[in-house]
Amino acid sequence: MTSKEMAKAAKQASRLMATKSSEQKNQALQAIAKELAANADQIFAANAEDLRLAAEQGLDAPALKRLRFDQAKLAEVIAGIESLIKLPDPIGQTLSATELDQGLELYKVSCPIGVIGVVFESRPDALVQISCLCLKSGNAALLKGGSEALRSNRVLAQCISRAADRAGMPEHWLQLLESREEVGEMLKLDEYIDLIVPRGSNEFVRHIKQNSNIAVLGHADGICHVYIDAAADLNMALQISIDAKCQYVAVCNAAEKLLLHKDIAAEFLKMLLPEMELRGVELRGCEKTQSMAKVVPATDADWKTEYLDYVLTIKIVESLDEAVEHINRYGSGHTDAIVSEDEKAAAAFMAQVDGADLFWNCSTRFSDGFRFGLGAEVGISTNKIHARGPVGLEGLCIYKWLLKGKGQIVADYAEGRKKFSHKKIMCEVL
Repeated sequence: MTSKEMAKAAKQASRLMATKSSEQKNQALQAIAKELAANADQIFAANAEDLRLAAEQGLDAPALKRLRFDQAKLAEVIAGIESLIKLPDPIGQTLSATELDQGLELYKVSCPIGVIGVVFESRPDALVQISCLCLKSGNAALLKGGSEALRSNRVLAQCISRAADRAGMPEHWLQLLESREEVGEMLKLDEYIDLIVPRGSNEFVRHIKQNSNIAVLGHADGICHVYIDAAADLNMALQISIDAKCQYVAVCNAAEKLLLHKDIAAEFLKMLLPEMELRGVELRGCEKTQSMAKVVPATDADWKTEYLDYVLTIKIVESLDEAVEHINRYGSGHTDAIVSEDEKAAAAFMAQVDGADLFWNCSTRFSDGFRFGLGAEVGISTNKIHARGPVGLEGLCIYKWLLKGKGQIVADYAEGRKKFSHKKIMCEVL
């Protein structure tokens, strides 16, 4: 099928997806988990071929790490599906109910968005997470993964579609785009596609927004900061810094910048340097950092760069206000953390930093749909629209206004014969 035919089929499927019960969707998710486990060898073989070709083409180590789909990744995605099954169905929930007048009741009810187009990086596990979130939220999905993961994505999508079809989901609810040209064509299909979620660089997200009339939920760079305040517990700060940078460097919620208050900078650097050297992290620093420690001089470009690698840039700041100003200037609005025992300082940081996820005394790596209990995520939104931060089930829902009456007409209210009560009520719509 052409991209247009695929989108049209997905639109038709989305209308049927919206009618599926919680039990039907959960049964489909259970079937998918079993199908993935049953086809592990085929999935691993496809991934091994993707890894081999990517290595031959010179893909860097962090990208190869994201591309790998092994037994641990399979166990992780199956655990994610099992977690998703346990979550309440987000569809058909009465969000509010208002009696406009006696016998005239207005309900705000959650519903699927429709057709979600997701363009994501070369992480095969993301395909499983995204497709299962779309299924649970009653949406159809058009997915385009990185070309490096073509074989892995193809096998995973076949497993998911096959299991879901057997469980009664409509045909064509999940479709896989495989060429870059299809992405360009997809951007023109606003008649069929309701939302696009691009996961990638700021430049890529801007390109999508500038070349489509479809609503875009942008997942841009993850330029994440950890600020160590003057009132920080330095042992805690060290463990958080290590985890935020090193636990998994090739992801968008890994820390890329470390800001140190001048009062603790010298002492903390003595603690930090050997730990980062042990883990192979290259440290770059501002002039003040260079005067206190042996680091590579940082350039202006460093503050704007998402490394996704064992590189960390350090800046010494005079105050919390300077830290906030720096983050708001150079950050991507993804995830930023403060380490401090001063509650007022933490509150000021979290109120003033313009970001989707703001953390106090914990690692930036917690910025994740699964860890938030959202059942994984389609991405992390840095937008300021209906969804922000990790976009899980709720972020894939919108709502309808449903009005139930008994023959009321507007003329009676416009001409003063009747009055609105606008009274909140507690009841279900159906």
